[in-house]
Amino acid sequence: MVTINCDMGEAFGIYRFGDDQACMPYVTHANIACGFHASDPVVMARTVRLAKAAGIRVGSHPGLPDREGFGRRPMRMTREEVSALTIYQTGALMGFLRAEGVELSHIKPHGSLFGMAQNEEHIAEGIADAAEVFSVPVIAYADCCMSEVFTRRGIPFSCEFYVDIDYDDQGRQIISREHPPISADAVAEKVRRALDLGLTRSINGKDVKVVAESICVHSDTPNAIEVARAVHDTLIAVGRLSRE
Repeated sequence: MVTINCDMGEAFGIYRFGDDQACMPYVTHANIACGFHASDPVVMARTVRLAKAAGIRVGSHPGLPDREGFGRRPMRMTREEVSALTIYQTGALMGFLRAEGVELSHIKPHGSLFGMAQNEEHIAEGIADAAEVFSVPVIAYADCCMSEVFTRRGIPFSCEFYVDIDYDDQGRQIISREHPPISADAVAEKVRRALDLGLTRSINGKDVKVVAESICVHSDTPNAIEVARAVHDTLIAVGRLSRE
């Protein structure tokens, strides 16, 4: 069974970013930004309330302290720094969750923090340190430092697959500042191939291995609602949608 997670709550002040509320009927888990790469206290509170009303699970989406780069530029970080920034941001979100009587479901690192954790063991260890503090699972990635560290330490995790961003020839997602639109038909085909074959096509046309235990959609993709609906409808059609 497969969940659908979506990065949400990434507006800031008067600046709007995606239509979280419209996406919520088509996802099962909301990853809410916690103020470092995006969001602010009012946006966090509002997004938690919307997720509660929609009946979807809520996790923290901690990112690098880089609003200008939207957390999609790598930084040199120590294990202690990664653990601390993850605990700090998740703790902030938990205040808003407690106010609404909602439990923290998971942690999902954002952008380049996620990418760094795939390739640098100490980054993955820092995220694992934080996950142990809150006793929640992590949305992670297969066949990399994250899966190796979390497996060794007994941190529960699910491996995600991306339908709206490109992959390189090593099977790693390409973290870019912007996401181009993708058609619903292309989304459905990518989901089915990932589920049935464990494969997706790289940017150079090579088949690469993927694990799709949770499918990620991004609220800043230009046609995010269409993408989320296509993922949702495809999982329903094949009897694989999970809300747990």
